[in-house]
Amino acid sequence: MEIAMIGTGYVGLVTGTCFAESGNQVTCVDIDQSKIDRLKRGEIPIYEPGLTELVQRNSKAGRLIFTSSTVDAVSNAKIVYLAVGTPQSDDGSANLSALWNVVAGIAPYIDDDTIIVTKSTVPVGTNQGIYERLFAANQKYYRVASNPEFLKEGAAINDFMYPDRVVVGTRESETAEVLKELYSPFLRTDKPFLNMSPESAELTKYVANALLATKISFINEMANLCEAMSGDINDVRRGIGHDQRIGFAFLFPGVGYGGSCFPKDVRALAAMARNNDLPPTILDAVDEVNNSQKNVLMKKIERHYGGNLAGMRIAVWGLAFKPKTDDIREAPAIVLIKQLLQMGANVVVFDPEAMENVREEELGDSVDYAEQAMDALEGAHALAINTEWDMFRHPDFDEMKRKMKTPVIFDGRNLYDPKVMREQGFTYYSIGRPPTVSETLVEA
Repeated sequence: MEIAMIGTGYVGLVTGTCFAESGNQVTCVDIDQSKIDRLKRGEIPIYEPGLTELVQRNSKAGRLIFTSSTVDAVSNAKIVYLAVGTPQSDDGSANLSALWNVVAGIAPYIDDDTIIVTKSTVPVGTNQGIYERLFAANQKYYRVASNPEFLKEGAAINDFMYPDRVVVGTRESETAEVLKELYSPFLRTDKPFLNMSPESAELTKYVANALLATKISFINEMANLCEAMSGDINDVRRGIGHDQRIGFAFLFPGVGYGGSCFPKDVRALAAMARNNDLPPTILDAVDEVNNSQKNVLMKKIERHYGGNLAGMRIAVWGLAFKPKTDDIREAPAIVLIKQLLQMGANVVVFDPEAMENVREEELGDSVDYAEQAMDALEGAHALAINTEWDMFRHPDFDEMKRKMKTPVIFDGRNLYDPKVMREQGFTYYSIGRPPTVSETLVEA
């Protein structure tokens, strides 16, 4: 099929590339000419495992084209996907200004048999709003569908190629059949194609993310309770996770969620509830717990050092909000770094993918950027871990102790066994577990 993908951000680029990989002719559009030029050269502006190879292969085959011309992209397209950003407004609701600009821009160039599909995360009623704006522009009846995405950063290619389900919202059975055919290569293992109303599809995306965020905030709140009462959250997590009604997914304690989806979508869903005179009690609590959890490592550091961090050198491993991405939007690490700087500490950071994005934050001269993880530990009074990159899971502890001024670790992702850390001679703080004081320090 001829597909136009408006927007080459994370969702648009992954979606367009995967559609091209399944044999469709895809033209991706973006108003940022520099981004288009980079994509034409095979340079990917985001880090996502496997994406570079797919873009380069399909571009070479001629199935994936990049342009800044909306006219060229949509004029012959059977399906036009809208995948532009919907950032958070001041009141928490989604800002649809970019989406409405795109709708106005494509209106003169689409036929009435063109299917317009919203891939952006949008509030309920947006599908109807797109239809009304297109009809007002051309006095024609258009087929407008919703097709929310459920991609995890760091695993987006696999999520798209092997989805748990495909959700679409349509008002015409013919539109649903076209989209079902488009997705058929990815549903060969009998995963469901769920057709529903556009309003239900729009809600499904928000509700899914809000529920996952709720699980994270819940386990983090329980972790703090475990720690206060000398329990171990990992034991509790196993105790509840084997209950088939609960399961283990998204029940790993940490320093809070970040990224471009969960924070924004929880607040947007809460805003929708308030606009309908419904108090979003749980959603507000989820957001509040998560914001508080981002302070948990700083509180541990302050308690350990008695609030005196002036001149201390603190190493930070992990800057992205999760592994296998370079995304630092609402990342807990950035919150921690700013707090450390406010307390007068010097900070040295390392992340295998997100370093350049953090440099662009311009955090100041008191932040150093290490070439390797071990380099960050040279002369450090402590190490704070924020992201569970695999490369951090099995470090050389002897080398760490040689490099560090004092062997103290604040682990925001529970990467290590407290017993092992004690034996290795580290003072070790984690999430939801009692702190461990090294045998060396105890003997001293």
